[in-house]
Amino acid sequence: MAKKRFEKVQREGALEGALVLKDTETGVLYLFYAAGYAGGLTPLLDKDGKPLTDN
Repeated sequence: MAKKRFEKVQREGALEGALVLKDTETGVLYLFYAAGYAGGLTPLLDKDGKPLTDN
């Protein structure tokens, strides 16, 4: 079985809320926010505008 590309790091809220995902290949962290039928995904950035990583 292949390794999953993304893993959940943190979750806030049950049906609506934020989810932090980690790309297991690059270590980049992403924020996913869902509310009803809408949602959005964006990389988390540091103070210099570079992607946050968790390696």
